[in-house]
Amino acid sequence: MSDPRSKLDLPRSDAIVVGSGPNGLSAAIRMAQAGLSVLVLEAAETPGGGVRSKELTLPGYLHDVCSSVYPLTVCSPFLRILPLKNHGLEWVFPTVALAHPFEDGSAAKLTTSIDETARSLGQDGESYRRLMQDFVARAELLFGDLLAPPRFPRHPLSFARFGLKAIRSARALASSYFKTDHARAFFAGASAHSMLPLENLSTGGVGLMLCISAHAVGWPLVRGGAQQLTNALVTYLQSLGGQVICNCPVDSLDQLPPACTVLLDVTPRQLLKIAGNRLPDSYRRKLGRYRYGLGAFKLDWALREPIPWTASECRQAGTLHLGASFAEICESERRSWQGKTSERPFVLLSQPSIFDSSRAPTGRHTAWAYCHVPHGCTEDMTEHIEAQVERFAPGFRDCILARSVLSPLDFERHNPNLIGGDIAGGAQTLSQLFLRPTAGLYRTPLPRLLLCSASTPPGAGVHGMCGYFAAEAALAAPLKGYRPNAI
Repeated sequence: MSDPRSKLDLPRSDAIVVGSGPNGLSAAIRMAQAGLSVLVLEAAETPGGGVRSKELTLPGYLHDVCSSVYPLTVCSPFLRILPLKNHGLEWVFPTVALAHPFEDGSAAKLTTSIDETARSLGQDGESYRRLMQDFVARAELLFGDLLAPPRFPRHPLSFARFGLKAIRSARALASSYFKTDHARAFFAGASAHSMLPLENLSTGGVGLMLCISAHAVGWPLVRGGAQQLTNALVTYLQSLGGQVICNCPVDSLDQLPPACTVLLDVTPRQLLKIAGNRLPDSYRRKLGRYRYGLGAFKLDWALREPIPWTASECRQAGTLHLGASFAEICESERRSWQGKTSERPFVLLSQPSIFDSSRAPTGRHTAWAYCHVPHGCTEDMTEHIEAQVERFAPGFRDCILARSVLSPLDFERHNPNLIGGDIAGGAQTLSQLFLRPTAGLYRTPLPRLLLCSASTPPGAGVHGMCGYFAAEAALAAPLKGYRPNAI
């Protein structure tokens, strides 16, 4: 057996990026834009990390393996300016970004129109409008500051106004603005994307960001599956002279050929393994204290017909949040954080084939759903998730032709960055929201080795900004030819 630390036979490059997720590809693109030769190494047989598609259930049924809905991609200050349309990327914008059904047969809905969304919230509509309208009017400027590392904001007044609300817990923010349980549950569902207990500080900010993004740009899908987003990033990188090599795992820095810069699209656990004893003990201890978050348990379905939602708004929605009440959603997220599962978990669901017929054979459909579970959870949540869907769409189970199950450990086997099923690159607690994974952010103690994953600011989401800012940090240092001992 060959030594896993033996040198890989690779072309010489100015920069090597390990990992081809959206952050790794963003870092590679930024380096290539600066005129450097760039090589991306991917362990899997296809590039993409959490942005891949596959026939998980039956032939002809295309499913997004991990991420699927991309509000932060179209809000990204970097990705939205790339010419990805010229490389085959086509967005699909559902009529309703999000629907949240209730047991009385009604549903709240989130669309590009603040007024339409407010009307769906009944007597809390005016409060919702008051909360959102100023932020939506300044959304582009706001996202430029939100999707950035810790720094003095470029638009300090707008950022400060947002921050005063965003720092609050989702529970506190919802309770202070809304009187009805429907409106509070609607906001709790958006905030639960934080994968934290909704009593935690800053969870309200996640709900605000996602609602603002829906009003500003929408929550789009990619026509032809998430893999098409990856393919567009790869072909654009190749047009700049960059290369991507798959089936090329990297277990040690010793395997890499000389390069001026190495950027790792990995989490702290893999960084410890790859860099080994080259890292000083103090930094290794800091990385060892990095906290991973909740896991995800996901189902993909091949369906004989669309999901028979009771509320008509749900049939027009790309994304659905399933939780009957504010208390139910809060309890589900809190229990997961405490290491317990819920009989009625909060469920996030998408039905892409309603808007993109390429996802399934004619007349058939696909859908997926997941819930948050304790880190590394081994409990089968299939029955609980499907019961939640059936609750708001009686007859749903009769539509299922086949299902695929991805447990937290299945996620980690699919993508080693998803430690224990954590799809966020680490818990986004207040202490890890900005200083990820340490106060050094992208930089490590090794001068030309940088981290560019979601374990750096601004954290989770398919926005590419972690990779972009890591590349900017690398470019800020002078490059003077090949320096084999630089890292």
